[in-house]
Amino acid sequence: MSENRRFYDGLWSAARLVEPQRFNTWPLVQSLLPGAERRLEIAPGLRPRLPIEGTQFLDISAQALAKLRARGAQVTLGEVTSLPYGTASFDLLCALDIIEHVEDEDGALSELARVAAPGATLLVSTPLHPSMWTPFDDFVGHKRRYEPQCLAEKLVQHHLRLERSAVFGMAPRSSRLLDLGMWWLVHHRERAMWWYNHAFMPLGLHFQKALHLTPGMIATEGVDEVLLICRKEA
Repeated sequence: MSENRRFYDGLWSAARLVEPQRFNTWPLVQSLLPGAERRLEIAPGLRPRLPIEGTQFLDISAQALAKLRARGAQVTLGEVTSLPYGTASFDLLCALDIIEHVEDEDGALSELARVAAPGATLLVSTPLHPSMWTPFDDFVGHKRRYEPQCLAEKLVQHHLRLERSAVFGMAPRSSRLLDLGMWWLVHHRERAMWWYNHAFMPLGLHFQKALHLTPGMIATEGVDEVLLICRKEA
């Protein structure tokens, strides 16, 4: 976890907050807000997807939390495997790009399920297919990529019913572009972070595609990352 913290403190120290409304997840989030007054987002960094007002945010990066707090957010420094909240505390939870970073994946999913109220909605995203592993996975601190069947079984074990899913993520399709980005991150980290935060991230936001949600699990062949909309069972 300390490696993840160092990486993301470095990333967020030079980044600006991106409002939730700018992401392609916003129409989905808006549809889930009625009846979801108690909300929690885990590890938003400076890219929150849930509304800043009225949502609890938990992150391992003090740099990100300081900027969220300055924007008026309710923030807590902590880890997903030990959530400082009571059982059944939230109606809507968001944990995007989290479980693949955690050694204790079952501990993370167990905690998310614990603080989710019966019937609560949980948004989770994670990369798929170990065969699609790249040096970027190592660089950002991924511990695993999931086989879709294994991921579905994990959800069932933690009483999370998969309702819908969609292709997700903003990773470049070009392997050459990814390799070039990795070279810059390794050899010129500060400059690479600046370009990511001030050029590539805004450009990626501009070219986002609308989410195409499918009942159950999408066809996952060749899919790099998946967004899952789950329901906490009683």
